[in-house]
Order: sequence, then structure tokens, then C-alpha cells
Amino acid sequence: MTVLVNLIVMVGMFVVVPAGLRLTGLPELDRIRRLWPLFAAPGAISLWLPRSPTATALALCYAVGTVALALHAPRRAVRGRDLSPAGIALLTALVTPAVAALALVAERAGHELFGFELGILALTVPHFHFAGFAAALVAGLVCRVAGSRAGRFAALSVPLGTLLVLVGYFIGDWAELAGAVVLTAGMWTVGLLTWRLGREEGRDRTTRLLLLTSAAVLVATMLLALSWAVGEATGLPHPTLTWMAATHGLGNALGFALCSLLAWQRIRDPRPSHPSPSESRTA
Repeated sequence: MTVLVNLIVMVGMFVVVPAGLRLTGLPELDRIRRLWPLFAAPGAISLWLPRSPTATALALCYAVGTVALALHAPRRAVRGRDLSPAGIALLTALVTPAVAALALVAERAGHELFGFELGILALTVPHFHFAGFAAALVAGLVCRVAGSRAGRFAALSVPLGTLLVLVGYFIGDWAELAGAVVLTAGMWTVGLLTWRLGREEGRDRTTRLLLLTSAAVLVATMLLALSWAVGEATGLPHPTLTWMAATHGLGNALGFALCSLLAWQRIRDPRPSHPSPSESRTA
């Protein structure tokens, strides 16, 4: 499981966060996006080292980058910039990598932060890259395009669900289940709106496939997350953490986050169509 989780985290560090920052279209994030590999590289190296001061120091390098990113959130909030539901989703996306980095530093140091076992801290790192950053970012993008009540619900419920899951870690399993229910409702709404986007007329085949894939994957991965939370709260049989990493984690990383960001990149930067031979002769 460690190898799989580390690979998933690296996808989040090197691909998902930089691609997501580019999709925000915010000029003030250009500098941190260009510098991001300098923070992500030592963070990724720390994943593969034994727990030690060296691994902790490398993880701290990544934490510095995530904190620099997170500081943009209060600045935007204080200035009152776009506090719409989509804007709130964006603020959430800016902050969540720092939560992941905090867990990474503690886990690499062998410190059970707030009493959480090291295995839970290790899984918190990918969770807040994907269920945190990627999910909130995509929910905000979907909200802006959909412009509907469902879009606003998605943009608000995904950050709220993420926060409730985090709070549930401290309160108990039932509180975590409540967060999982809210987050699942928000993610399924994101999936529904993404599916509709994929079915729109004029969408090119690749973008359509990416959108439909990400929407379909969300149905399965969030059902797994919900079943795990129900099992933890009630004691009913539920998937193990290893199984969750191999299914829920991998599905969210590749099937949802990566496919979604690639699709949105194509939507934002459509490639010019090549003229047909007849058009070329006419020209």
C-alpha cells in the first residue's frame, strides 16, 4: 500500500496541483505555479526515505510551498474577491494542500499528530490533494459553467463536506460519516454536471471521453467512501484501508482528478481545428 499511496501523492504534487493552478486563470498564482516543482521535488523524495530528520526536512520544503499557496486564500477573502460559491470552492482548493503537507511532515517525522496513527496521516496526504484540492477546484469550475442551483450546491457542499470530514477526525466516526454524506452528495452533483457537459453538442471526442470518465468514476469511488464511513461508524463490514487506497484512492486520482483536469484544460484552451482539404484549396 505504501508504494501505491506514494505514487498517488506524487501525481497530486507534480501534476494535479500545477494543472489546477493554471486552470484558475489567476495571474497572482503564476509565480507559485512556476516555482511549484522546486517544492514538490523534495516533498516527493521524502516519501521514499525512511522516517528521519532528513525526510522531515524535505517534507518541510514542500510545506513551505503549500503555505505560500494557502496565504493567497485569506488575501482574496479580505479583499472580497469573488466570494460566490465558486469563489469559496477556489479558496478551499488553495488551502487544502497545506493540510496535506502538515500531515506529511508529521508522518515523516514519526509524530502522531493530534493522536492520529502514522498510517492515517499517510492517507491524509493524498486525501487532501484529491478530495481537497482537485475536488474543490473542479466543483468551482463546474459551478461557473453550469450557473445553476445544482452548480452552486456542488461548489458549497464539496468544501463543506471536506471540512466536516476533517472535523470528524477529531470528534468521532459519526461526525466523519456526516461529512462523508455531504461530500458524497457534492461530488455526485459534480459528476452529474460533468456528465451533462460531456454530452453537450460540439464537444470533441477526447474531451467528451475525459468528462464522461471522470463523472462515471465518481459514482463508484464516492460510494466506496460512503460505505467505508458507514462501516467505521456502525461496525458493519466495510473495505479495508488497503482496499480503499487501491480502489477509491487510485480511482479518484486517475479517473476523476486527472481526467477532469485534462478535460478542463482542453475546454479552456481548445486547439484550432485543421482546415479540410477542400477549405485549403478554396483558401
